[in-house]
Amino acid sequence: MYNSIMENKWTILLILEIFAWSATTFMFYARYKMQSQFWFNVASAILVLTGVVPQVLLGVVNFVVTKEFDVFTFVIVLLIVYGFTIGKKHVQKLDAWAQQKFSR
Repeated sequence: MYNSIMENKWTILLILEIFAWSATTFMFYARYKMQSQFWFNVASAILVLTGVVPQVLLGVVNFVVTKEFDVFTFVIVLLIVYGFTIGKKHVQKLDAWAQQKFSR
């Protein structure tokens, strides 16, 4: 199982990022267009389950299997650091845009 994950780790990461950004978009849509706290919470859960958790696990699996801090692990760490630093400001800007776009 680890071999197939390792062979497809970049593809898996890309798919997880697409799911995470799709969940983010849906989260804003649910919040501002649908005005539904339930669907906002569902989208938030999907974001965590498709973005944060599996990407961190993918980085850990990669590190355990390769036993080195390679480019892939570095990219995962960068994504995590980005998310907790300047990524927050980018999401705030995206939130303001979504509020203006969907609240019409």
